[in-house]
Amino acid sequence: MDFWNSRNVFVTGASGLLGSWLVEELLDRGANVTCLVRDWVPSSRLFSEGHLDRTNVVRGELEDFGLLVRVLNEYEIDSVFHLGAQTIVGTASRSALSTFEANVRGTWNLLEACKTNDRLIERVVVASSDKAYGVHETLPYTEDAPLQGIYPYDVSKSCADLISFSYFHSYGVPVAVTRCGNLFGGGDLNYNRLVPGTIRQALRGEAPIIRSDGKLVRDYFYVRDAVQAYMRLAEALPGEKFTGQAFNFGTETPVSVLELVDVILQTMGRKDLKPTILNEAGNEIPKQYLDCTKARNMLSWSPAYSLGEGLSETISWYGNHLGYAPAKNAAGVR
Repeated sequence: MDFWNSRNVFVTGASGLLGSWLVEELLDRGANVTCLVRDWVPSSRLFSEGHLDRTNVVRGELEDFGLLVRVLNEYEIDSVFHLGAQTIVGTASRSALSTFEANVRGTWNLLEACKTNDRLIERVVVASSDKAYGVHETLPYTEDAPLQGIYPYDVSKSCADLISFSYFHSYGVPVAVTRCGNLFGGGDLNYNRLVPGTIRQALRGEAPIIRSDGKLVRDYFYVRDAVQAYMRLAEALPGEKFTGQAFNFGTETPVSVLELVDVILQTMGRKDLKPTILNEAGNEIPKQYLDCTKARNMLSWSPAYSLGEGLSETISWYGNHLGYAPAKNAAGVR
């Protein structure tokens, strides 16, 4: 029998990129899924592909502590995936207060609710980010690198990590933290992000817009690999070697913004398009990439998709979603 069959699972941030794919996988593996949904976004995969119809839906916000306690208790939740957050760096820079409310208060509210329902809760996975590490001269990041975010989004993730560990060490909440590279995949409707924005512009025959100087280096991580990573970690909880721990997940193949745009255009057969570089992005860490040795050794996990394979699937999804003919894939891109 599958590990997830008949488990009662609560997913915050269910309508987001990762949430929609995770919910689909959990449902397919027999879980009883309850979703926390703040905004009704019909174009989200969770809505448009019918996954929400197969779940329990709770409308509300992470800032509502009483709501979280009620949901965990009434739906007898045993497994929690905390993905809900304000995830856009630019939005965080424009509105630090709302980011801290969602990402920091939201995290302590959820963990306090889990503590309140400790007889039910068996595992909690909190979604963090490589941005929790902040700026480091020595890369790649390992899990023991200090958390030293300085910009609003980065700080919110550093704080959420520390709060998670506090609830483990102080109260025994069976929590673990994931720190992933930049997620991409079909269903990301934030077109100000690099991958969906570049794909949409290329489908329209427009020059991709790069808001940075194009030199920022990141680890880009396909969402379907991320789903398997999250589930693998959750299945290891509440094992004593895994609770109270953080795990890096990524491809360990850092690329610059310009390099990634070039791969996307090559995969789509649109090398005729040349990106426009605005060089106006602020509050960004110059270089970020992860060492995933811990996940490989302790969880026997590794990504199944190369960057090129993930991008090919992603491009196909947007082509269908936006009503364009299937994109022409360049041979040999991996």
